Amino acid sequence: MAPVEFHDLRKRFGSVEAVKGLTFEVEAGRVTGFLGPNGAGKSTSLRALLGLVRPTAGSATFEASSPPPGSTRPGGSTRCCRWSGSPGRPTAG
Repeated sequence: MAPVEFHDLRKRFGSVEAVKGLTFEVEAGRVTGFLGPNGAGKSTSLRALLGLVRPTAGSATFEASSPPPGSTRPGGSTRCCRWSGSPGRPTAG
């Protein structure tokens, strides 16, 4: 699983389809630009990734890792949040 993934993300606001089937992945260590004209759905896609809006369909996933506080071992814990348009609450693990 890539650290950032969008799979067929869709978001509607009434009759306006703000995001139309966005699918892509960002691999670890990549610097990625998110470009497009005004109204293309860039902010809405990132808001869906962060859980600020619920997708109408599809999913947006991110994974982040950091060492736990006070840890002396390398690496650390991993947190993953999946936001989807399906019924129910977002999951975090």
